[in-house]
Amino acid sequence: MAIINSTVKPFAATAYLNGKFVPVTDADLKGKWSVFFFYPADFTFVCPTELGDMADVYPEFQKLGVEVYSVSTDTHFTHKAWHDASDTIKKINYPMIGDPTGAITRGFDVMIEEEGLALRGTFVINPEGQIKVAEIHDLGIGRDASELLRKVKAAQYVASHPGEVCPAKWQEGDATLAPSLDLVGKI
Repeated sequence: MAIINSTVKPFAATAYLNGKFVPVTDADLKGKWSVFFFYPADFTFVCPTELGDMADVYPEFQKLGVEVYSVSTDTHFTHKAWHDASDTIKKINYPMIGDPTGAITRGFDVMIEEEGLALRGTFVINPEGQIKVAEIHDLGIGRDASELLRKVKAAQYVASHPGEVCPAKWQEGDATLAPSLDLVGKI
């Protein structure tokens, strides 16, 4: 089954957020846009660059009503230790979910079973809990939070403008398309 338009599987976990351990469940996703940002492990190399980049752009996601959740198979205790030890990770103000059993990671189909680690998976989830964007990278390929922000804006635009679609490289304010027979072969 394709993951696009599927509903996030039920889960319950603990996240590290602003000096506290907080519960997070699939019910927390209902009624708002969310991003799940899987990464292999704390205390690694590419991961802090990605999470730091997300921390820099996080206020822009919040302006759009989007909550960001980073997820790895580390524990929430490890997330706290990394947060305390790294200047880059100290910038994070979004929940860092611990998934030591791998249940959430498997639910999004990004588990590397042989290693017990997550691939670099990024998922945009609508307020109904459906996955609208799914992108999975190999471990050596880092992501760009600004490009993800563009995709979130496009997903939100399409959701609020039925019958319109966002073409390649669409930016907020750009023209969209209304698919019709008249456009076939004209683009």
